[in-house]
Amino acid sequence: MSEKMLNIKINGTPVTVPEGTTILDAAKTVNIQIPTLCYHPDLPAWAACGICVVKLENSPKMLRACSTAVTEGMSVITHDPEIVSVRRTVIELTLSTHPNDCLQCPRNQNCELQKLAADFGIREMPFEYNVRKLPQDDSTTSLILNPEKCVKCGRCVHVCQDIQNVWALEFLGRGDITRIAAAGDVSLAESPCIKCGQCSAHCPVGAIYEKDETGKVWEALRNPDIHCVVQIAPAVRVALGEAFGLEPGAIVTNKAYAALRRLGFDAIFDTNFGADLTIMEEGSELIERLKNKPAELPLITSCCPAWVDYLEKYYPDLIPYFSTAKSPQAMVGALSKTYYAQKKGLDPKKIIMVSIMPCTAKKWEIVRSESMFSSGVQDIDISITTRELSRMIKSAGIEFLALPEEGADDPLGIYTGAGTIFGATGGVMEAALRTAYAILTEKELPKLELEDVRGMDGVKEASINVAGKDLKVAIAHQMGNVQKVMDQLREAKEKGAAMPYHFIEVMACRGGCIGGGGQPYGATDEIRKKRLAGIYKDDEKSAIRCSHKNPAVQKLYADYLEKPLSHKSHELLHTHYTPRPLYQK
Repeated sequence: MSEKMLNIKINGTPVTVPEGTTILDAAKTVNIQIPTLCYHPDLPAWAACGICVVKLENSPKMLRACSTAVTEGMSVITHDPEIVSVRRTVIELTLSTHPNDCLQCPRNQNCELQKLAADFGIREMPFEYNVRKLPQDDSTTSLILNPEKCVKCGRCVHVCQDIQNVWALEFLGRGDITRIAAAGDVSLAESPCIKCGQCSAHCPVGAIYEKDETGKVWEALRNPDIHCVVQIAPAVRVALGEAFGLEPGAIVTNKAYAALRRLGFDAIFDTNFGADLTIMEEGSELIERLKNKPAELPLITSCCPAWVDYLEKYYPDLIPYFSTAKSPQAMVGALSKTYYAQKKGLDPKKIIMVSIMPCTAKKWEIVRSESMFSSGVQDIDISITTRELSRMIKSAGIEFLALPEEGADDPLGIYTGAGTIFGATGGVMEAALRTAYAILTEKELPKLELEDVRGMDGVKEASINVAGKDLKVAIAHQMGNVQKVMDQLREAKEKGAAMPYHFIEVMACRGGCIGGGGQPYGATDEIRKKRLAGIYKDDEKSAIRCSHKNPAVQKLYADYLEKPLSHKSHELLHTHYTPRPLYQK
């Protein structure tokens, strides 16, 4: 059935768009940008800010372009002196209740309100300046909430409630005293917050942002008695370039290594090595359960710390199905202070491990349990986001685009294409199936690209024939989609029925780690798809594309760990989970 098309005019220009298109989106088809503040393409429009007002020809009534669908014959005026004046007034009113400390703000030069003020040439404040004194919430290890800067756009609330299904944020009060806060007016640390950072990724201003740890990194780099090592996550390599003017999805792995050396790190490792190792441990868990413990299926992935936090709070009864394998970040951290330290004759207490992650929840993961101290000291000392790394590179005066291509260091820097795709939704599943198939059949997958587990659908299901057995898998990304899958498991468990899947991958953020809460601002599905394409391109150009073929991983087992799921592996590479209440005391 063909889509019904509507004929309208925008500023006198004829436009034909599908039925259901908003005025805002219709204007974009003829390269007219209507200013917005509360609108984000990830979220349902709710017309909170009023900046996107437009008029119909021969009508004084103003409509909000983000939430008004076009109708046949509609003639829209998007800009005239009256409209511009109204928009300007709305921006001035917003600025009158917003702190003017732009130079100290974490969103300086990357703030949507700041850009609107510049675009409209606002130089004076015609309204009385009235900024409420509200306390800053820095109770979590990951995020800072500064309600003084909130412009009441509602994006963070919609993301947290409707997209992530966490319900940690809400508006409190009404009218002039409305403020953003953790649900129940507790601290963020006491709330159901899972530290995914999607609130900060969608906030247009500096009201919610990652807790900056770059000062600690600089301090460690200045200390001559400290051996500084660093690891870089899969998704960082396809997003970091955006901070330097490159297209989303541009692969900058080797330039990132070079930049880290110039910042002063003594050794550069790659989290992808940990991803290959995770496959060996997690894949072995899957094979063990398939062969000997079918009652413990499905196996659920555990690489995403926000998902771990969510599971412990919302689905603690399903903990027995969770893989005990640590995340790639955690594995590289543990090995940097054991295996690497021994090879180099270094005191683990004199090693500082820094991780560069696309994720704000990784800041919490590094201290989430005693298993993150498996080396005898804290395995990972500092975790910073892609955004924080880009700021460090800029403040060091490094011409990023002019850097040469350099490699990572042994023994924790060699990785396969399977390690790279961990950054994409479905990537952990695909990487695990490549290796599980090889181990169970003693043959390689005929086609390494498993298209059924790729893509942006919120929940993907597939059946993969492995050694004559149909392996039923599910992939869920964006926490709001996860409930559908977990409720199926809970229902089957309660009824004593057969489980619907053998293996489940979960990632908290839309698109997986490429859309993480610590990635460059402004992510949309268009940008996420470009980052995904970069991830898969990096896999395709890899000389080795299966984790079990990584020579550095093979040597690690031969020299140090013995085999997957060995006693040593369990000591260093595995963790445990604890049921926790939604509201912490």
